[in-house]
Amino acid sequence: MKKNHLLSLALIVFCCAASAALAATSSPNVPAGHPKIDYPAQSTTHQQSAQISGKVLQAMNSGGYSYIYLQKNNGEKVWLAVAETRVNVGDRMSFKEGLVMKDFESKTLKRTFDSIIFSNGVIPQAKAAAPAAPAKVPAAPAVQAKAQTAPLGSKVAVKAKEVKISVKKATGPNAYTIAEAYRNSAKLNKKQVSIRGKVVKVTPKIMKKNWIHIQDGSGSQAKGTHNLVCTTTATAQVGDVVTVKGTLSKDRDFGYGYRYSVIIENAAIGK
Repeated sequence: MKKNHLLSLALIVFCCAASAALAATSSPNVPAGHPKIDYPAQSTTHQQSAQISGKVLQAMNSGGYSYIYLQKNNGEKVWLAVAETRVNVGDRMSFKEGLVMKDFESKTLKRTFDSIIFSNGVIPQAKAAAPAAPAKVPAAPAVQAKAQTAPLGSKVAVKAKEVKISVKKATGPNAYTIAEAYRNSAKLNKKQVSIRGKVVKVTPKIMKKNWIHIQDGSGSQAKGTHNLVCTTTATAQVGDVVTVKGTLSKDRDFGYGYRYSVIIENAAIGK
């Protein structure tokens, strides 16, 4: 009797595992009239090379984005999303680096993408670099001091310019420079802070937030402590000098391979 029970249990486990494997390999639902999509194998990395180039196989606009199914120069097929733009099937296009989202649900398309890259934008063909040797795989973004090309990293992806930034520190009991925020992150974790800086980069509408990078001239570029990322529903323009008030989080992990040693969340933006 005991032996029969064990055999039945093993059969149930086997069937469940088979069903899960079948579901994992099935293509998600696509919009009406859309051809079946053969997705590439899931990648274990969540960063892309600085440039993604290839031929447009499919394109559709929805919710302010253009969704593009691209066959890369190496033959791999990927989905990308960029701010809505004109795209024609058959075009050869190049795209900036972007954030990889796994199992992303588009409510406007009423479908889920196994994997999609939210690119920072289209690279005009005149500026797109010619295909070169395979790029070196970027360092894991969890290590703050290592080089990072992802669009949201605290070590800003914007190429450093020889422009010295000097911003006066915010005032008040919770006021800190960016260097002080990094240095005192353990003590300030989950606490309200006020930090003043110059906006050097804005990545809008990622995970329902705008991601704003600020610098004030303090901190070390080599160590990645000169640049601070803030998430907010407010808006700002590159070049603005703003005061950011929000909750400081230490070692914040959003998943998708993106982890920040220091980040300001749910920030209010003022002058």
